[in-house]
Amino acid sequence: MIVGTAGHIDHGKSALVRRLTGVDPDRLKEEKARGVSIDLGFAYLPRPDGATLGFVDVPGHERFVRHMLAGASAIDFVLLVVAADDGPMPQTREHLAILDMLGVSRGLVVMTKSDLADAERRATVEAEISELTRGAALEGADVLPFSSITGEGEGELLERLDAERARFIRPAQTGRFRLAIDRCFTLTGAGVVVTGAVRDGVVRVGDQIVVSPSGITARVRGIHAQNRPAEEGRPGERCALNLAGPGVSKEAIRRGDVALDPHLHAPTDRIDVELRVLASEPKALAAWAPLRLHCGSAELAARLVPIEGDAIRPGEMARAQLVLEKPIAAVALDRFVLRDGAGGRTIAGGRILDLRAPARKRRSPERRAQLDALAISDHGEALRALMAVPPHAVELDAFFRDRNVAPDAQGAIVARLGLVRLARGTAALSAATWAAFGQAIAAALALHHAENPDLQGIGAERLRLSIEPVLPGRVFLAGLATLQKSGAIAVEGAWIRLPGHEARLAEGDEALWADIAPRLGGETRFRPPRVRDLATETGEDEADVRRVLKLLGRLGRVDEIAHDHFFLREVTAEMVATAEDAALADPGAVVTAARFRDRLDNGRKVAIQILEFFDRHGVTIRRGDERRMNKARRNLFRRADVTAGIGAEEDA
Repeated sequence: MIVGTAGHIDHGKSALVRRLTGVDPDRLKEEKARGVSIDLGFAYLPRPDGATLGFVDVPGHERFVRHMLAGASAIDFVLLVVAADDGPMPQTREHLAILDMLGVSRGLVVMTKSDLADAERRATVEAEISELTRGAALEGADVLPFSSITGEGEGELLERLDAERARFIRPAQTGRFRLAIDRCFTLTGAGVVVTGAVRDGVVRVGDQIVVSPSGITARVRGIHAQNRPAEEGRPGERCALNLAGPGVSKEAIRRGDVALDPHLHAPTDRIDVELRVLASEPKALAAWAPLRLHCGSAELAARLVPIEGDAIRPGEMARAQLVLEKPIAAVALDRFVLRDGAGGRTIAGGRILDLRAPARKRRSPERRAQLDALAISDHGEALRALMAVPPHAVELDAFFRDRNVAPDAQGAIVARLGLVRLARGTAALSAATWAAFGQAIAAALALHHAENPDLQGIGAERLRLSIEPVLPGRVFLAGLATLQKSGAIAVEGAWIRLPGHEARLAEGDEALWADIAPRLGGETRFRPPRVRDLATETGEDEADVRRVLKLLGRLGRVDEIAHDHFFLREVTAEMVATAEDAALADPGAVVTAARFRDRLDNGRKVAIQILEFFDRHGVTIRRGDERRMNKARRNLFRRADVTAGIGAEEDA
C-alpha cells in the first residue's frame, strides 16, 4: 500500500514521515538547507509481517503544488496533515480539493504538532477540520493527534496503517502494465532507472516495455518493489525499474512519461472529459481558456472547449474537450486536475472519457450519446451502450486498449454481450445491429436488381449510403466481407449483388454480343477493333454496336479504354498484370510507356491510352513523367472478393 501526505507548508508532513520510517524524505540539498520540501520525497517502512508500507511525501508550498499533484495521483491512502497550532490553511484546502478530484477517498487526518496545543486548542482545530472536510471524500475521517517531537500518536497511527493495509485490496490486475514515471536517474553499474507507482498490471524482469508518449522501447533489467529487490512489480507498490535499450537515457525520459505494455502505446493530444469546476472559483471557465493539465505525473498546457454551452460555471459538472500542447499517455477514466495557465491555483478536476476525441461535430447529438456511453465505468456496460448509438459499431482493439482491459477479460465481455466480430479488422456490432445490417443489405440489393435487371450489381459506397444503419466506410466493407464469406452476397470486381442475380441482355443484344465478343479477343486482344470497325465487320448499325458495348461496360464485361475503343474485362486485368511486370523490370519500379508497349505489341498511341485509363482509375499513379503501380487498386478489374474489389474505395 502506498501512503501519501497532504497539507499546508510547515505543518510537519516530512517530520511525520521521518518519525515513522527513520528516513528523511527531503533528499535535495536545497530542501535540507531551507527546511522546506520542494519536490516529492519517498520512504519505506518494513512491517513485522514482512510487508512494506511506501510513503510519498509531497511539498506543501503553493509554488510546488504541481509536484504534489505528480505524487498524489498514485496514492492508496492519504494522511491529511493539519498543524495543531495553525489549523487548516490555504494549501490544506487546495490539497483536500485535489484529493477529491483525484478520487482519493481513503485516509485520515493527522493533527501534527500536538505538543504545541492544549486540549481546548485541539478541540478548536478538530472542529475546524470537521467543517473543512464536510462534503469532501474525507468527511467524517478520524482525527489523530501526533507529535514528531514527543512521539504522541505514533503507535496508534502505525496500528491504523497496519489495519488499513490489511483491509487494502489491490486493484484487480485485469489491465496491462503501466507506471507513471516521477523520477529518472542513472546509477553507476546499473544505468538508467525510472521510479513510480504501478497503476495497472504486472511488470516482470525481462519484460519489453515502451516509454510513452516518446515511444522509446526498453527491456526491464531489474526491479525494486517497495525498496526491495523483486522479480515483479504490482499495483499498490512503488517500483524502480532498471531499463536498457538503444534509446534509453536520462535525457530522453522525464517525469510525466509512462512506462507501459507496448499494446497500450497510443498517445493522444485531444481528449473529451467530464469535469467539475471548483465552487470557490471567482468566474466561469470560458472556451479556449489556457490551462495546465495534471494527469498521472504529467503536466502540460491545454485549451478547454465546453461541449455544452460556452462556459462552465463555478460548482458545475460538465463535459468538455481538452486540446493539448503535446501528446500524453493515458487511459480512459483516468482522473486529472486543471490549474490556471500560470499554475497559480487549482480550478477544476475530473476524469477522461475518450482519448480519441473528434475535432469536428463534438456537440452533435450522436457525439453526446457516445459520451454518455463512455462515461459508464463498467467496461461491458459502456460497450453495450456504445453499440446502441450511431455509428452502432466499435473498433474493439481500440476500445479495450484505451480502457486498458486485459485480453482474458475482453473475450468474456464479447461473449457476454453476444457481439458479432466482422471478418476483417477489429470492428464488432451488436447481434441486433448485425441482423438489421444483413436484412438491409439484402433488401437494398433486391430492390436494385428489380429496378435494374440489366446491371451486374451496385457499388459499395452507393449501397452504404442507401441503408440504415449507415456504418463508417471501413466497418461497412468489413461487414460486406463477412456477408460474402457466409454466402449472403456475391462480389464481382467493384459490384455487389445477391448470389442468385445474373444480369441479362435483351435477346437481340445477346446475339450481337455473341458476334462481337470473339473479335475483341484472341491474338489481337491488346489492339481490338473500334466501334466503327466492329460495325463494318458485323454489318450492324454503329449506334447499336456502341449502345450494346456501353451496356456491357455497365455489366463489367468490357472496359472503354478510350472513346469507342472497348477491351474485354479479362483483357484489362491481363494488361494490369503486364504493367506490374513492366514495373518489376524497371530499377525504379516505374512503368514506362515504351516497355509496356513492347510487351503488348499494340503501338505507342494505344499503349498510352491504356496507361491513361489506368491513371484515371487509380491503378497507376502518375507524378510528373513517372508512373508507378498502386497496389491498393491492382485487383480492380479482376473477378475477386470484397477485399480486392471494393476494399480500395474511399472511406467515408
